[in-house]
Amino acid sequence: MSSTDTHTRTALTLTRRMRRLRQSETIRAMVRETRLTPDMFILPLFVCEGEGVRREVSSMPGVYQLSVDEAVKETAAARGDGVKSVLLFGLPDRKDDIGSAAYDPEAPVQSAIRAIKRETPDVLVVTDVCLCEYTDHGHCGIVIDNEIVNDPTVEQLVRAAVSHAAAGADIVAPSDMMDGRVAAIRGALDERGFEKVAIMSYAAKYYSVFYGPFRDAAQSTPKFGDRRSHQMDPANAREALREVEQDIDEGADIVMVKPALPYLDVITRVKDAFGYPTAAYQVSGEYAMIKAAARNGWLDEPRAMMECLTAIHRAGADIIITYYARDAARAIA
Repeated sequence: MSSTDTHTRTALTLTRRMRRLRQSETIRAMVRETRLTPDMFILPLFVCEGEGVRREVSSMPGVYQLSVDEAVKETAAARGDGVKSVLLFGLPDRKDDIGSAAYDPEAPVQSAIRAIKRETPDVLVVTDVCLCEYTDHGHCGIVIDNEIVNDPTVEQLVRAAVSHAAAGADIVAPSDMMDGRVAAIRGALDERGFEKVAIMSYAAKYYSVFYGPFRDAAQSTPKFGDRRSHQMDPANAREALREVEQDIDEGADIVMVKPALPYLDVITRVKDAFGYPTAAYQVSGEYAMIKAAARNGWLDEPRAMMECLTAIHRAGADIIITYYARDAARAIA
C-alpha cells in the first residue's frame, strides 16, 4: 500500500469520529434531534363525585381519583407547570347496563369540563368517550346475548360525545374501538352546531396487558370475558394502518396509537403513512412499571421517564398522553 493510500485512510478515519459532537452538554444540545416540550403533553385525570376527594390509586403512585373541585386544582397546577391540556375520565357513583351516566349533563366529566373552563379557560379539555367506566358490567359497549354489539353502542357513544361538547369540551376522544363511531360522532356534532369540536380517535388501540392499573383507577374491570372482540391484536401492524385510514376518512382530526412504548413501530408507520397529527398514550402499565422499578431502586425514575417520552416522540408522536406530564414539564423547564 502506498503512503498516499495510508494517509487517505487515516484522514478518513479521523474525519468520521462521531464523538466530537458529544463532548459537552452544550454541543450535545446543539445537535439534538428530538426535543420534548410541555405543550405536547396531555395529563389524564380521573374525576369522581363528591367534594374534596383526592384518593391515590394504589397501583399508580402519584395518580389520584379527584372530585371536580380537586380536578380544577390539579388542572391549574398543571397549567402552572406548562401543561395546557387535560384528558378527563369519569367515575360515576351510578352505573347501569347501558352506561347512561356517560351522557348525564351533571355527571363528573361534564361538571368538570364546565368548572375547568371557568377557572382556566385557556386549558384544552379533552374527554374520553367510552362506556366502560359507566356500565355495571365494565365493558366498552352494550352487551346483548354475551356479545358487545356495535351499532347500539355507537348510539350511546354519540350521546356521550354530544353531552361533552355541550358542556364545553374542546376535543372528544372515542376510545371504544367500535366500527363507524367517528363518522357518527362527527355527523352528530356538526348537526348540533359543534363543528369546532375536534375528534381525537383512539384509532389503533391494542388489546393490552398494560391497561391493568387504569382499570383500577377507572373502576372499569370487566365482570366477565375480555375486550379481544374490538381492541386490536398485538401481533398486527398493517391492520393499524387500515384502522387509522378509516378513522381519517370518517373525520378524525387526530389519530392515536395506544399503548405507546410497546408499539413504537406502529406510531412510526402511522406517521409515515399519513402525516396526520398523531397522539400516543403512555398507558398506566408503562407508568406503573417505571414507578415500581424506581421504588425498588432499580431505575433512575426521572431519567427513565424522559428516555421513554423521548422515544415516543422520536417514533413520530406529536402529542403524548402521560401521567408524567407535570413531572416531565418541570424537568424540561
